[in-house]
Amino acid sequence: MSGGMLYGGDEIGALVFDPGHHSLRVGYAQEDTPKAEIPAIVGVAPDETPKLDPETKPEENNISSSPPSYKYYIDTTYLHTPRLNMEIHSYMKDGMIENWDMFEKIMDYSYDKIIQSESQYHPVLFSESPWNQRQKREKLTEIMFEKYKVPAFFLVKNAALAAFANGRATALVIDSGATHTTAVPVLDGYVISNAVVKSPLGGDYLILRAREMLEGMGIDLTPAALIASKEVIRDKDKPRYVKKKLSFQPSNSWMTYMVKRTVQDFQQTVLQVSENPYDERTAANIPSVHYEFPTGYHQDFGPERFKLAEGLFDHAMLGAGYIAATSAGMCDVDIRPALYSSVVLTGGNSLVQGFSDRLSRDLSSRTPSSMRLKMIAANGTVERRFGSWVGGSILASIGTFQQMWMSMQEYQEAGKAQIDRKCP
Repeated sequence: MSGGMLYGGDEIGALVFDPGHHSLRVGYAQEDTPKAEIPAIVGVAPDETPKLDPETKPEENNISSSPPSYKYYIDTTYLHTPRLNMEIHSYMKDGMIENWDMFEKIMDYSYDKIIQSESQYHPVLFSESPWNQRQKREKLTEIMFEKYKVPAFFLVKNAALAAFANGRATALVIDSGATHTTAVPVLDGYVISNAVVKSPLGGDYLILRAREMLEGMGIDLTPAALIASKEVIRDKDKPRYVKKKLSFQPSNSWMTYMVKRTVQDFQQTVLQVSENPYDERTAANIPSVHYEFPTGYHQDFGPERFKLAEGLFDHAMLGAGYIAATSAGMCDVDIRPALYSSVVLTGGNSLVQGFSDRLSRDLSSRTPSSMRLKMIAANGTVERRFGSWVGGSILASIGTFQQMWMSMQEYQEAGKAQIDRKCP
């Protein structure tokens, strides 16, 4: 790997990985969308298949000595099938990778099934959260070089990538994801880490609120994976459906996950943020939205659509507009105009209908009158959901970036601590 070799040339495609709480985005640099979006969870079930080992004789009864082996189920198709004793685990915690063994299982899957190529041929760019810890960065570096033998590696803060994806090097990035919403100021491609503000209100919070409401209304949330057939019924009639015959009871964690998926579809279809703070009378005048659940039950939803979504904004300390204004206020006075004039909106949860309109309204009421406020929100769902992945794809394919990679040679000479010097 001498300096003469270019990593991101046409022959060698760099890979971009963008991990999040909802999913891991995987794909080739220079492409405009990820190859795959893998749910950020792993199904773990005891491996029941009998071990046939020619050396051991069965009568010695040494079965008990071997540790129990597990099967790992990854990606939607496998996860959405009920299995005996399958528990659902997340490998992410607080925006950082927590369970490395499961994360490696997902990486193995990505290389085998999605990239379908050997890991040693592709430089890898990873996104990370603005508050990622040093030991976690070093651990990831170590895994990529030692286990996957990548030729080169690089880590970038996901907010900076989202800004790049929207054509900005300086921006105030509002990232609303599954577990939290953050406001991150980016200056010339670097995150101002002491002005990052985060709030725990994201997509999961909306799903939780929606689930409470639906269960309170007595709506049956049986997931589609457990329904064999259903009948067409009239509005608000009791659902008539046949459950699949299972010889076992699916685990609680699996049921919780599947119900969450069911409610998530409801949330993405029905919820809407009102442009002005929620008011029962105005909300009642807006046409209602019809929704059918997997059981076949269906009804109209009116003002409650707005009431639920309001939770992202009406909170005094945690509302999206509030944290954006707070974050900008924590930055140096000289750079505030630059931040306010490019507020980048990204993250899957920002696609709730009316989110961007309401955010720009809330922000403009908190912006000093001398400032020019400009919201940048990509229209397409892809650009918004995969904002930081797209930014990574752009960055890894730029010619001038090629000298920035941390190479395998550097890793062997300087060790994993080199990542903290190469990728601030």
